[in-house]
Amino acid sequence: MSKMDPPGVKPYDGPAGGWGALKAVAKAIREQTAVASDVRALLKANQPMGFDCPGCAWPDPNHRSSFEFCENGAKAVAWEATARRAPPEFFARHSVSELWGWSDYELENQGRLTHPMAYDAASDRYVAISWEEAFARAGAALRALPDPNMADFYTSGRASNEAAFLYQLFVREFGVNNFPDCSNMCHEATSVGLPESIGVGKGTVTLEDFDHCDAIICIGHNPGTNHPRMLATLREAAKRKVPIIVFNPLRERGLERFASPQDPFEMIALRSTEIASSYCQVKVGGDLALLKGLMKAVLALDAADLARGGAGVLDRAFIAAHTEGLDALTADLADVSWADVESQSGLSRAEIEAAAGVYAKAERVIVCYGMGITQHLNGVANVQHLASLLLLRGNIGREGAGVCPLRGHSNVQGDRTVGVTEIPTEAFLARLDAAFGISSPRAKGNNAVETIEAIRDGRSKAVVCLGGNLAVAMPDPETTFAALRTLDLAVHVATKLNRSHLILAKENILLPCLGRTEIDMQASGPQCVTVEDSMSMVHASRGGLTPASEHLRSEPAIVAGLARATLPRSKIDWEGLVADYSRIRDKIEEVFPEFFDFNARILKPGGFRLHVAASEREWRTPSGKAQFIVTPGLGEAARTAPDTLLLATIRSHDQYNTTIYSLDDRYRGVTGRRDVVFVNADDLAERGLAHGDLVDLEAASAEGRALRGVTAVAFPIARGSVAAYYPEANGLIALSAYDHKSGTPAYKSAPVRLKAHA
Repeated sequence: MSKMDPPGVKPYDGPAGGWGALKAVAKAIREQTAVASDVRALLKANQPMGFDCPGCAWPDPNHRSSFEFCENGAKAVAWEATARRAPPEFFARHSVSELWGWSDYELENQGRLTHPMAYDAASDRYVAISWEEAFARAGAALRALPDPNMADFYTSGRASNEAAFLYQLFVREFGVNNFPDCSNMCHEATSVGLPESIGVGKGTVTLEDFDHCDAIICIGHNPGTNHPRMLATLREAAKRKVPIIVFNPLRERGLERFASPQDPFEMIALRSTEIASSYCQVKVGGDLALLKGLMKAVLALDAADLARGGAGVLDRAFIAAHTEGLDALTADLADVSWADVESQSGLSRAEIEAAAGVYAKAERVIVCYGMGITQHLNGVANVQHLASLLLLRGNIGREGAGVCPLRGHSNVQGDRTVGVTEIPTEAFLARLDAAFGISSPRAKGNNAVETIEAIRDGRSKAVVCLGGNLAVAMPDPETTFAALRTLDLAVHVATKLNRSHLILAKENILLPCLGRTEIDMQASGPQCVTVEDSMSMVHASRGGLTPASEHLRSEPAIVAGLARATLPRSKIDWEGLVADYSRIRDKIEEVFPEFFDFNARILKPGGFRLHVAASEREWRTPSGKAQFIVTPGLGEAARTAPDTLLLATIRSHDQYNTTIYSLDDRYRGVTGRRDVVFVNADDLAERGLAHGDLVDLEAASAEGRALRGVTAVAFPIARGSVAAYYPEANGLIALSAYDHKSGTPAYKSAPVRLKAHA
């Protein structure tokens, strides 16, 4: 630590990966794992006969190495395979009131839940109950509701296809489509925006497309922390001299340089591979201005080439045959001034035109994006303009080109595919009803924000959570926590204790489940489950570890138990489905024809890819063509008052969503703390502040909403932008601050004021 650096803050000079990653893996295993067999379990991660890593949704390569896990994947496995336990004796020692004062890190670090538990108000403690009692109490409370619409059913993206399919089946037979889902908080802007543009709400590329592209644009994502296995793919492209253009507010080490732990030369020689050929620090909230600037520059290059007698840079044959709406887009771009683009994006015209030149020259371009694009008030518009940029040169539906949304949880895409959605189509519901002889509700259900609004307003009185940490994940904890405390029932299916379990309803039940790494034994023998990755590949996952407790049940078994207890006259053979998961997959195939030969195809190493129509230039839009969609204006940055900054919430390197593995953030140079805010040095100086000062972040939209007494860290971040850790900074984001087309909360564009700590 230098004289200028506050405690726990010191610049990190190493590359992403490398020896730092190996040391971190060893530390995580040493601190969490019980025995050598658990260490060997890591070698089964993302292997054909092993389990799918419970971390990110980056796909598995066809030619796997001896280990296919990254640093953060190893942390996720160690966190699940921990030797630590939170048995009934732990809860007997600690009241809920006491536990509320613990940090989120301390709560989860107690280890695996071992028994079904229910809250006892007299002792202020969770106490062990039997599975039969747990199901009976939950079922009775759900049946007692005057209306099924008074219950909401949350889903975490870690749930398998089999668990998610049974869950949505149970809920629809119960009579409601209220499916708040973790996708609502991350890529719902993709699920809403891309279907309007190209007819499908998923990415169009495969992992093999990266072998054939000749340019990559990375915008609004941080692979070093959030999807580290992607770094190997970017590294291979960089070694082929493929230009990789990065647009991101913060300088992130994983986008700068990477040392592969699987490359002996790089490890021994202490060398690394440069990733970004160009790194442009767009303002937080400046993405729409950037995308319009890029397209404006491409159109100018096209006009200039035509004037010279060339063919232009637009793919006119593709546009004529496959798209609609270019004239309206062109007119909108003509009305946008370069001065406004520069002001709102934080980038110079020269930077944007240089990037457009690379794009126009390349024949096959992939655009990768993350929640830096989606978690905005105009997240859908961002996604659609990104798609329009690709359509200008026919970069969707051909080898080496396409759109690549980077998903988080390993099955967040899959649970939506198999029916966890608040806006089901009539065709899907008709097939579901025919397959099971039920009558599904047709009305739109609640998404995540609508669920909290309904609970706040007294319209919903019960929540069942299939995994996750809903209360902490949501924005506006003051409103969210208060709302959840008014519930009649809260049921949580979980592997570990988290803060959501401590926000008490009248009736509170914890149901401990198997993890992805553990053997799932049912009546017909050990089972496998399936997951879908970011590129629509579906493959099997088989746990190999002894369960953390003999009292654990699988997620499908828990869902079936809840269904039987809630719906005593159910038409569905829940026991038969859970006895052999292949029967669940047969039903998935019956309801979703794209899963044809499901059980046979998952026997193939690597599984199979679901049909993605846009990958084959089949546009499932009303007109049958891809759409250039226009959104007027330039987004959040254009609406920000002069004295405010735009805040993006971010994850630390030792974090996965709301799960915090440690208090370190190695690549950003932070150790042992999370009470920091990253600020451009010039923005600090302009306010009379300096690196290391204690500061307050105050929400510009509401009096009293603030994050106080955090340490300012001067960091290479775009002017006008600040970043603070999620979920600690969620209090700066109002529940009403979301994209009204998709419902995605604006976690990455909250207007704030930065002041000296009072």
